[in-house]
Amino acid sequence: MATLVFLEHHGDELQKGSLGVLTKAVALGGADAVIIGEGAKGLAAQAGAYGAAKVFACEDAEVAQPVPQPRVDVLAKVVSDGGYDTVLFANSVLAADIAAGLAARLDAGLNWDLVDVELQGGDLVGKRPALQDTVYADVGWTSTPRIALFRAGSFDAQESGGGEPEIVDVSPSYAAHSTSVKLVGQDAEESSGPSIEDAGVIVAGGRGLGAPENFTLAEELAKALGGAVGATRAVVDAGWYPYSAQIGQTGKTVSPKLYVALGISGAIQHKVGMQSSGTIVAINKDANAPIFEFSDFGVVGDVHEIVPKLTELVQQRRGS
Repeated sequence: MATLVFLEHHGDELQKGSLGVLTKAVALGGADAVIIGEGAKGLAAQAGAYGAAKVFACEDAEVAQPVPQPRVDVLAKVVSDGGYDTVLFANSVLAADIAAGLAARLDAGLNWDLVDVELQGGDLVGKRPALQDTVYADVGWTSTPRIALFRAGSFDAQESGGGEPEIVDVSPSYAAHSTSVKLVGQDAEESSGPSIEDAGVIVAGGRGLGAPENFTLAEELAKALGGAVGATRAVVDAGWYPYSAQIGQTGKTVSPKLYVALGISGAIQHKVGMQSSGTIVAINKDANAPIFEFSDFGVVGDVHEIVPKLTELVQQRRGS
């Protein structure tokens, strides 16, 4: 199996989700990587640390903007010239567009929303949740190249101690339609602290907080723990917190070392977005809340009384 992993980067940093997919691909027998955009060559060594034997890098002017079609041109050339039969992506808005475009360009099969992949008798088999994530279905491909798009947070990024990879410059011929789209503006959301995808600690709030202004409880505890703030769909739909913080089936999938749930009932739609967290702590006044069924530690009580005291205790411990 000849595997290629698309590594997405923002600024001078490779994305954690992409590196997690590379980690998985290396464990399956090895993989090469492709980095496209400004600063690609400078990030190649980092990809090597995560096990990439060869890194294709493209820094053409056509890929300076984060639009998908020029990247499809680059990937199509790398896959065709290198004879790769498997191409793996970590899900993001950009990666999903690229994966779909590449599948159309190469007339290839695309399996999406996967959470795992393994070799069974020499065949590559993906794991995809179904029926609101209550079961997992085995999915495969009938031809090559096989293209797979994984849910964010499916794999942990782990350095493998690899050496300097072979770096290959790539500069394809770009289709006319690929360069006809120009990005005329880009606004970055102002935020502080780690993103929920990268945070080792997440404090998430639900409707049990009672009102949008009570999200300060989650924010102060997250700050004390050095983590990020998440939210349920009900909270986001009510306009209490930004969509970018939504965790769950229609939001983001996270896997922090510590997940603290404040006033969250634990519906299946939320569970699927955070169930792979290392340690789950739930605080809810409803002793029968479903979240207690899959939490490692549960506290039955009023979040408005418990969380301020917990935050104060954490601050004291970190200050000592």
